[in-house]
Amino acid sequence: GSFSDRNLKKAGYAADPRTDGSLDRLRLVEIDITALTKNALADSSLTSREQLRCKNFTALGIALWMFDRERESVLRWLERRFAARPELVDANRRALDAGHAFGETSELQQLTGYTVGRADLPAGLYRTVTGHEALAFGLLDGAFNTDLDLVFCSYPITPASNLLHDMARLKSFRVKTFQAEDEIAAVCAAIGASYAGSIGITSSSGPGIALKAEAIGLAVMTELPLVIVNSQRAGPSTGMPTKTEQSDLYQAVLGRNGDSPIVVLAAATPSDCYAMAREAVRIAVHHMTPVMLLTDGFLANA
Repeated sequence: GSFSDRNLKKAGYAADPRTDGSLDRLRLVEIDITALTKNALADSSLTSREQLRCKNFTALGIALWMFDRERESVLRWLERRFAARPELVDANRRALDAGHAFGETSELQQLTGYTVGRADLPAGLYRTVTGHEALAFGLLDGAFNTDLDLVFCSYPITPASNLLHDMARLKSFRVKTFQAEDEIAAVCAAIGASYAGSIGITSSSGPGIALKAEAIGLAVMTELPLVIVNSQRAGPSTGMPTKTEQSDLYQAVLGRNGDSPIVVLAAATPSDCYAMAREAVRIAVHHMTPVMLLTDGFLANA
């Protein structure tokens, strides 16, 4: 299982926390999620490896039961996400139901649980968006206000990749997207778009921003508007794609050779991403300068 000596050592534990007394003040319920998943998918046509990938939904089913949350929205998301693979929709649904059923029928039913109530908010019109979705709308609004076509050039890198997808969905609003062969090509294409009379925008994360540094200096010296979105990840060098960190400020402000200052903005919340993206475009066009907008992995995708 997961609590092998090797895995415990890798996680920094000297002893198994299940048996060393450190969790005595808590009620510990051991759940073999792998076995639950395999039992739920015993007659599935998926391979054993594909079945194991569904265990996250078994765990999610347990969590939904514990927090008294509905499953319908998760099932709708599954149908959209795996529309081309109905067998995956069915397998993950069965795993979700298995986890939920475990909570209903096992000793977990003795737990009080925790119900998240409705938020006490003033009346009004609200929209739930991720940071990247808000960024896409903000960049689009900024381009509208400057009366320029928007050209978004990017190379896929976690956690920035979703922004390229969100921009591609706006193609009916004078938005053009270009997936380049590498980071340098992406930023150079964005600079070329600005030179041709559009507003060029590119995105990346820390390692990709490092590769774009020389071209950003070119935009500084040619006085061209350019927006660079940095969805920060954790760690130096290549970093950790699935971890978040807010550690690229010095890189954003000082990370170029020569005298090449740029404007640096940072978003604080998903809704703030909209305002900051709009402001980044305004500043870039008004002052004919590159502007870097800092977000992070959690902010962009939550």
